[in-house]
Amino acid sequence: MLIIGLELKGWNFSELVTSVMARILMLMGDSKGAKNLLIKLVTKYPESYVGHKLLAKIYEKEGGMRKAIDEYVKLVDIRRDDFKSYFKIADLLNDLGQKNEAIQMLENLMKTKPDLYECSMLLGELLCEQERFKEAERVYQDALKYRPADFDLYYNLGIVYTMLSEFQMAKEMYERAAEINHRAYGAEYNLGQIAFIQGDLDVAEKYFKRSLYGDLEAKSYFQLAKIYVLKGEKDMAITFLNKAIELDPDLLPVANQENVFSEIKQHITVSVKMEEEPLQEEDEKKPQNKYLLKLEKKAREYLESTNTLVRDMNDNYVKQKVEEKVDKIFETKKREEEKEKVKEQEEKQKELGSD
Repeated sequence: MLIIGLELKGWNFSELVTSVMARILMLMGDSKGAKNLLIKLVTKYPESYVGHKLLAKIYEKEGGMRKAIDEYVKLVDIRRDDFKSYFKIADLLNDLGQKNEAIQMLENLMKTKPDLYECSMLLGELLCEQERFKEAERVYQDALKYRPADFDLYYNLGIVYTMLSEFQMAKEMYERAAEINHRAYGAEYNLGQIAFIQGDLDVAEKYFKRSLYGDLEAKSYFQLAKIYVLKGEKDMAITFLNKAIELDPDLLPVANQENVFSEIKQHITVSVKMEEEPLQEEDEKKPQNKYLLKLEKKAREYLESTNTLVRDMNDNYVKQKVEEKVDKIFETKKREEEKEKVKEQEEKQKELGSD
């Protein structure tokens, strides 16, 4: 009577019992036994949503991504509104290296479900990976309509605008991210770089001091050392540069190549062994959003290289102006000397004429 009652209510008793047994076997670590039960179930009942879903999870756990994708496709065929399974297919395609197919699926999903946050994040990351930054900008901006106070969206937009060299827009996005999360040291560091590029040393100093935490501590000390050199505070610059190299020995060769440190290089007192393996950076330890972390690092390096380039250009400009000024002084002096000679000759001629 219980079985008949369940059947009348639309429950498939065989499916219910098999799925429960399969879950028990999965918990016991017998994925092979669970898989055999589920294969028999979906063979007998091809429209079994639960059976295909559990099989997909088992295949995914075992690393059989192709088979997992096939099962998720069957789930979408059974339930057209199963957006999570649709997203899962795109995610697995991405893992298999089929980036264009994943992007196409995510773009189709966004047309139907524009508020799906995970879809926006993955699509934005894949577009950035292909350096399609303007398209990524659109995706993140659209996602903000549904999550207007999301730190990751603003921070990702800051990275996108950084890679597009739209530093003012990047600054605005990093500032919004920092407002949402006061411990966003990456945003503070990037804001310092942008202020540095724009020539505002006081603002850059403020942001770099705020980013003196975690894996950015050494880099922040390094940038502060540059600022103090440019401000003429030599002792502070030497202290901060030594502190930076002490925390990250890889900064020693970088410091030797930086023109801004030419006057204080001889004061580097930290003894480092360059053959030692550098410590793994904090962002490399995090398993989540691996590509985003890679892009974040790339954007940070882009800002640093742009900063150095602008600084070198400014140094060359100053050098050129000094040389021009020196040349002008010599030319002026030369003209004055020639005028004196002409004047002396004229006076001599006058004296000869009077004689």
